[in-house]
Amino acid sequence: MTAFSRGQRVIGAATHHVENQPPWRVDVDEFALNAPLVAAVDAFGAGWATAALGEAGAVVGSAGFQRDAQLANVHTPVAHSHDRWGYRLDEVEYDPSYHRVISEAVARGAHTSAWAEPRPGAHTARAAMFMLFAQVEPGHACPVSMTHAAVASIKDSPWIADEWLPKMYSREYEPRLLPNEDKRSALIGMAMTEKQGGSDVRAGTTLGTSMGGHAYQLTGHKWFCSAPMSDGFLVLAQTRRGSTDEGLSCLFVPRTLPHGMRNVFRIQRLKDKLGNRANASAEVEFDGTVGLVVGEPGRGVRTIIEMVQRTRLDCVLGTAAGMRQSIAEALWHARGREAFGALLVDLPAMTAVLADLALEYEAAMLTGLRLAQLFEAEASDRDVALRRLATPVSKYWVCKRGPHHAYEALECLGGNGYTESFPLARRYREQPVMAIWEGSGNVIALDVLRALTRDTDSGDAFADELASTRGLSSVLDAHAARSLALLSRLARADAAEAQSQARRLSEDLALAFQASLMLRHAPSRDADTFIRARLGEDRGSQYGVLPAGTDAAAIVARH
Repeated sequence: MTAFSRGQRVIGAATHHVENQPPWRVDVDEFALNAPLVAAVDAFGAGWATAALGEAGAVVGSAGFQRDAQLANVHTPVAHSHDRWGYRLDEVEYDPSYHRVISEAVARGAHTSAWAEPRPGAHTARAAMFMLFAQVEPGHACPVSMTHAAVASIKDSPWIADEWLPKMYSREYEPRLLPNEDKRSALIGMAMTEKQGGSDVRAGTTLGTSMGGHAYQLTGHKWFCSAPMSDGFLVLAQTRRGSTDEGLSCLFVPRTLPHGMRNVFRIQRLKDKLGNRANASAEVEFDGTVGLVVGEPGRGVRTIIEMVQRTRLDCVLGTAAGMRQSIAEALWHARGREAFGALLVDLPAMTAVLADLALEYEAAMLTGLRLAQLFEAEASDRDVALRRLATPVSKYWVCKRGPHHAYEALECLGGNGYTESFPLARRYREQPVMAIWEGSGNVIALDVLRALTRDTDSGDAFADELASTRGLSSVLDAHAARSLALLSRLARADAAEAQSQARRLSEDLALAFQASLMLRHAPSRDADTFIRARLGEDRGSQYGVLPAGTDAAAIVARH
């Protein structure tokens, strides 16, 4: 008889019984569980969208969607320059999981619903929908965002808009590269920057030669082309008509031309990126590529300004979405794991960290929805002036806060957080792209200065916004006064002094904006804690350093 005979106990057979680990956070309603977002959607005029957002919340919280989010980042896109016979293909192959993810987002209007179905609160509703999907899989949010933003540039050029806007508004998703005549939907990408220029788009050397009418033939190279599988692209090029140099123009480059002919769009390679790996970014070459001018020739920067404002807004929304994923996962873990005889969430040091992370998320989310509200169709001139300054201010600060927020939340999970089996390692790699895309820190801070000098009403509009909560917090009032005094001084300063203080100004204005929003829309307890933790004399430099007497448990419970 051996040691494994029937009935004999085997020592150590239960060594892999798992205890003290929370279950996988799946099959939850990501909208209904997010009480601050539910309240903010209603406060910013989109309460009518609650049912649709609830449906989306259940989709993105499902086990299947979360599994697709993981697969799309593990099985990354692959570029195919030629087919097996040597003909040019210039296509990008994605894992089927990516197509399922983006199909769900498009079906629910996360891309262009605010344009296709305008009504009061439409941009707020679209922003909330965008955040729900970006919370779980951020890579697909890039083409979704660009398609939304591109409408602002294309809509006033009927030679493009008449054919393409109906496809961009469609809620179908067709991933195949089909002739335009056979395709009922479209996503839009962008190819702006070049090796020698980066953010200095005027340094681009791509040349567009007039073919007559609105058409140009392009020759050049783009260092970053976002979402190269898209159906059309906004491209910047130096254009020429005959012997006349027109200057920097914006052009629309379709992947296919009439009768199914493929436009020249040579994918040289895909970027090997730190994060955002589900989404492809490519280097592309144009060689006789056909493009249609958008807006006026030589006015390329002016043509894309409103588009850029909207993609910068989506950087804020995407960062806030990532913060929500981070705090949601950290809270789930802390409520399901014990240490030192108590649940982690009940240990005061951990409670303080979780509360601080939750406040940071709520301030970022409110910032994003307030900005979205400023882009509504019925926006006033004052709203337009305010968004011109508040958008870069918020993009600068919120996106800077994203990586540290993700790191701190990751640390709440301990060793699990540092593994690829949990989503926060991926989120930690993801957050920096929001700070880089559409202008990294210095570029955005300088744009804050440009807003003050080129749109003089923007500073007054920002002051009016802060005045709405004057008298409710002495700490905020003092900070707002200092910030506006700095704004006034830098608006008159020479370039060197203004640029040296541009980051300080951006940070100060952003915190004042967030604190004012918290006072208006968060519980007074949460707003007061946020203000004292960010602006008070005893503020700390790390998450979890909250003012004495803070009811951190109550803050955590709301999230």
